[in-house]
Amino acid sequence: MGTTAKDSFVDSEQLLHDTAIERAGSDDFGDASYLEGLQVLLKAYDTESRLNEFGRGAVREGLIKALVQRLRVQQQLKETPAVLGTEIKRPIIILGLVRTGSTALHYLMGQDPDMQCLEYWLAEHPQPRPPRDRWDEYKDFQYSLAELDMMYKADPALKAIHFMMADGPEECRHLLFQHFTDDAFEVNASIPSYSEWYQQKNLKETYERHKAAIQLIGSNEADKRWLLKYPVHLRHLDALLEVYPDACIVQTHRDPARVLPSYCSLMAGFRAIYEDNCDPKDMAERQMELWAVGAEKAIAVREAHDPAQFYDLHFHDFMDDPIGSVKKIYGHFDQELSEAGEARLQDWQENHPQHKHGKHGYSDEIGYTRESIWKRFGDYMDAHGMEREV
Repeated sequence: MGTTAKDSFVDSEQLLHDTAIERAGSDDFGDASYLEGLQVLLKAYDTESRLNEFGRGAVREGLIKALVQRLRVQQQLKETPAVLGTEIKRPIIILGLVRTGSTALHYLMGQDPDMQCLEYWLAEHPQPRPPRDRWDEYKDFQYSLAELDMMYKADPALKAIHFMMADGPEECRHLLFQHFTDDAFEVNASIPSYSEWYQQKNLKETYERHKAAIQLIGSNEADKRWLLKYPVHLRHLDALLEVYPDACIVQTHRDPARVLPSYCSLMAGFRAIYEDNCDPKDMAERQMELWAVGAEKAIAVREAHDPAQFYDLHFHDFMDDPIGSVKKIYGHFDQELSEAGEARLQDWQENHPQHKHGKHGYSDEIGYTRESIWKRFGDYMDAHGMEREV
């Protein structure tokens, strides 16, 4: 554990910035508030992580990539400042505990031509969304296609765990990554001090950056309603609603004793690539606490807002009638589903059944029992009328 001065992440902070500046061709990172998260992260990598050689290289490249994305977004905002006046009216935002069907719901709703969503390639390379029939001409789109193709060829099982398409709906993680406030960092490495800081930090500045990127991406279709999704928004619902006060929240639910083992199994697989001697039991215990605290905080946040701003969707209800569930969400939030839109949803549903790309196999042996999960998430389950799955 730890690192030598020569290899120190903390000491490489300026080099990371210099490399990003060289790649992006600009040097304006915007508001300096992002530095707090970056510096907490670098120190945690130095003092706590067990990163192996591959992990250290991958982490460094990821940090540079986030800085490059930040530079490119900032440059575009400087060149087109008017986009920051674009209204984001009543966006529909999907969040909830991990592995609760939110990805399937996001992909299904993302087929509606009357909604706009954050496509994978634009999440990776934020820019005003070009006409769809020209995407193949863009190097950024080609890069995202190649990146996903390479990843799935290297490990085809990843499609069963989390399926992504360059032109398909993507999570907001890329945009939060630019501010160095995202749970992806704690997924890949043992960095408890960063996790604690991240859990306690009010992410208003992160979501302001998120909104600026959304305004940029959607500036060519400003009249279309936004559809966004990321389970992690649950853990920072207070900050999300500070920046998007009229957001329409869809919270997905499933018995935590069914979703946490799957998530921790997924995490353990990624963590083992980045770190040597990782401790799956410790990781699982920390994740249970982080998500339980996040779910409890969200209950309190919801109590301070109009109940009509939220829609709760339980996993089995969605699986029993996916399109009917979308219609109920739309009805709750005054969104029309046209005949053309419903046809698109129906076509997607018929051609993308559950487990089309395989089923994620995992073990329930993650260091704690179902009973301990039910006990820790008791307040969350009671607040949402949830029953145990046995």
